[in-house]
Amino acid sequence: MIVCRSHAELEKMRAAGKLVGQVLTALAAKVAPGVTTADLDAIAEGLIVDAGAIPAFKGYHGYPATICASVNEEVIHGIPSGQRVLKAGDVISIDVGASLDGYFGDSAVTLPVGPISEDAARLLRVTEESLYKAIAVVKPGGRVSDIGHAVQKHVEAYGFSVVREFVGHGIGQQMHEEPQVPNYGEPGRGPRLAEGMVVAIEPMVNAGKPAVKVLGDGWTAVTRDRSLSAHFEHTVAVTADGAWILTARDQPAGAN
Repeated sequence: MIVCRSHAELEKMRAAGKLVGQVLTALAAKVAPGVTTADLDAIAEGLIVDAGAIPAFKGYHGYPATICASVNEEVIHGIPSGQRVLKAGDVISIDVGASLDGYFGDSAVTLPVGPISEDAARLLRVTEESLYKAIAVVKPGGRVSDIGHAVQKHVEAYGFSVVREFVGHGIGQQMHEEPQVPNYGEPGRGPRLAEGMVVAIEPMVNAGKPAVKVLGDGWTAVTRDRSLSAHFEHTVAVTADGAWILTARDQPAGAN
């Protein structure tokens, strides 16, 4: 069942989303060679708890950390570790979720660690652009598949590929709600978008082929061909005026 939220509920979701955006901005300022992914996780947990919120990922189906920190060929769900030290030239995808006053926010960004290659920078730029291309088609009366089509069209025009196994999702009083939001497909299909619907739109884009696999830890998804991957995400509400980005950041945490 797809739930449409009241304006009061959307205001609560904006509060949760704003917190998630603030956490991502703080983490972006800390990403540097020599920092571990566990360092970033500790910062995120402290900020979320201090705000009176609950880390959404920690304990979710047994996930052990506050953030997902996925480096280079890791697509999503990378588990933070004190052994994973960031190096110049890496890219890191950071996914943050929080529950505040019973409502969830979810957002992700992929960041450069020091100077990165032109190819890596292009992957990050195109993936972030595809997120905003998708957000631009969100309006009442549109279709869920319009979102994925916008992502796929932009990404593939640059020779990159869209991950099929993982998708965006509805979000509200649960972390994952209906509908599923693939990042590919033909437009004009699937549920109609209606005022009050809230979805987490999250392009996951590989520099190489689309195939991924999950490592032995049961969580970390990596590209099968070991190519770089990027991941950007916003929680977005459907309004009469179009999309309202609930996880909008005061200062962009992205690479561009």
